[in-house]
Amino acid sequence: MLPDDQNSSDLAYQVKALDGVSRTFALTIPQLPKGLCEVVGNAYLLCRITDTIEDDPGLTAEQKGVFSGRFARTVAGREDAGTFARDLGALLSPSISDDEHDLIANTERIIRVTNRFSPAQRAILERCVRIMSGGMAEFQKEASLCGLKDLPGFDRYCYHVAGVVGEMLTELFCEYSEEIRVRRDDLLVLGRSFGQGLQMTNILKDIWDDQERGVCWLPRDIFLETGFELDRLSPGETDPGFVRGMDRMVSIACCHLESALEYILMIPARETGIRLHCLWALGMAVLTLRNIHAMPSFRSGREVRISRRSVRAVTAITRALVRLNPALRLVFRLLVKRLPRPGGRYHPFQP
Repeated sequence: MLPDDQNSSDLAYQVKALDGVSRTFALTIPQLPKGLCEVVGNAYLLCRITDTIEDDPGLTAEQKGVFSGRFARTVAGREDAGTFARDLGALLSPSISDDEHDLIANTERIIRVTNRFSPAQRAILERCVRIMSGGMAEFQKEASLCGLKDLPGFDRYCYHVAGVVGEMLTELFCEYSEEIRVRRDDLLVLGRSFGQGLQMTNILKDIWDDQERGVCWLPRDIFLETGFELDRLSPGETDPGFVRGMDRMVSIACCHLESALEYILMIPARETGIRLHCLWALGMAVLTLRNIHAMPSFRSGREVRISRRSVRAVTAITRALVRLNPALRLVFRLLVKRLPRPGGRYHPFQP
């Protein structure tokens, strides 16, 4: 066992690191009940370390595969965290943010927090990182400015980087509450869709950031059907085929976010902390999708980022309605009313 002062120091660092690498999750995670707040915060930082490996343009695909595998073994306790952090930190490029550099340098502290959790919780986190790391390493081999081959491939990518996170959160919620556990099977399916909806929103918002890193994660077939080739994509794109393709992607993301709402409404109403954590992420994603749909020719993610005023509105409205399922459905319908919708429900990738 570690001394109490070191435990407290590591937990304090976890809170600080979370605020540095994600303002959104630094806002939503503290809404969770005490039995979940620390483990979900830790889980997010583990995933963020995995993301940092994937996002660094200075690492080759081979290096990303090696470090992804090493990190999965580190989380599982089969590799030394300090050695991993030093080896990766020495290769990280200047394009990686200072906060992410700091997170990598302090991997050992994050892993010490991981090791404090119950065996069941650690197993859930280890599975998520293993699947995410393996999937990211696989997709880095085919990463290019031409996009992914097709929509099924895009769905597989979204599962490995986000759908598995939905599964992880669901398993943690089920481990926390027997009342939630009885709906585990349905929640796992909806949780994958929830994760994909959030990931699709981020992919659409971050098109130009990804392009600067030399990658495009959009599915080629969707845009070829509308007469546009992704390898000629440029910021401020106004080609009608590109706009139609973006509309199709927004419509699919919207369907996944509808599943996210169903996921939230299946959580017992008295679990307001879990509901708020999920509702805030959902609300901010819907508003971002609205901005993307209204401005498909945006040149930077900053142009479609939601305002602080919008964030305050999401938090205030959901706090007031958190237990009221019919009211939450109504607000969601009003928010997505002008977004394109495909016929029928779009199903997420099934592992």
